[in-house]
Amino acid sequence: MAQITLKNIAHSYMEDPSKEADYALKEVDHVWRDGEAYALLGPSGCGKTTLLNIVSGLLRPSHGRVLFDGQDVTDMPTAERNIAQVFQFPVVYDTMTVRENLAFPLKNRGVEAATITERVQRVASMIGMERELDRKARGLTADAKQKISLGRGMVRDDVNALLFDEPLTVIDPHMKWELRTQLKHLHGQFGHTMIYVTHDQTEALTFADHVVVMHDGRVVQIGTPEELFERPAHTFVGYFIGSPGMNLLPAEVQGDRAIIDGHEVPLGAGYGDMSGKVEIGIRPEFVRLSDDVGLPVTIDRVEDVGRHRLVRTTMQGRPINIIASEGGPVPSENARITFDPSRINIYADDWRVEGRAV
Repeated sequence: MAQITLKNIAHSYMEDPSKEADYALKEVDHVWRDGEAYALLGPSGCGKTTLLNIVSGLLRPSHGRVLFDGQDVTDMPTAERNIAQVFQFPVVYDTMTVRENLAFPLKNRGVEAATITERVQRVASMIGMERELDRKARGLTADAKQKISLGRGMVRDDVNALLFDEPLTVIDPHMKWELRTQLKHLHGQFGHTMIYVTHDQTEALTFADHVVVMHDGRVVQIGTPEELFERPAHTFVGYFIGSPGMNLLPAEVQGDRAIIDGHEVPLGAGYGDMSGKVEIGIRPEFVRLSDDVGLPVTIDRVEDVGRHRLVRTTMQGRPINIIASEGGPVPSENARITFDPSRINIYADDWRVEGRAV
């Protein structure tokens, strides 16, 4: 296991980058602590895999250094970094049995036979392949082959880090949940440093201790699932985390009040003079419907999703989503909404502004 330090890392696929837009990965300067589980979360093309490949040694960064436990490994090949990496699509040895595939990393390192047998059996149980241990990999489905790849990454207990690049893409939904649970259990049991790349917020939030949210080649926030939900550092985080994401409304902020289309909204904190693009952010969970107070909205439709209802409204053409209780009343007309002041976030030019107590 290792503490991974990224010192001023940036990368461009161009030979002579001259401006920030030329970089697929903007500057990252961060320490990933030994033994913790991280998820790199963001949409396709945001730089997640680029960053992972820099950590693994498959890609040398254009700028900056990578350190494992203080040792500079920037120019060290992947084989010498002592990491295990599982890719998006399965990589297995078709001529080997499932058992031989799982045992291969251990045999290469001279692990004794009894230990190999025990670890292979344990991992096969975790990935649900005990009955296929003596089958050749050639005839297995892509789903089963990816489970072998996951198992081969998990069978070693001496690695500096386990790296996963969208490993559950080809796994069926039920098995995804089971494997995420098993990965979490493995991390708790052995304490490997784990980095897990995904575009799926459910995978990231249920797997990781800390989620690294990336947008347009930049790390915009690193935090716990609770921090990302309650205090998104950037409007993209508010939009990307949650289903549906955070409501964002242009506003004028005056001290502990916001003005939206001429209507006053109380805030849970005070703010100084603000310039640029100013918005308030409020999660649908913290918006309440009312008949007589608050901002006037038009109700477009109500979606019953089982445990609650999703009320889609608009205010001056801007969408506002509300999560309402299953049995609560929904006005048919002249609807108004209020916000929980303590749950409102304020953004200036897309970045969260910290308020002061009032």
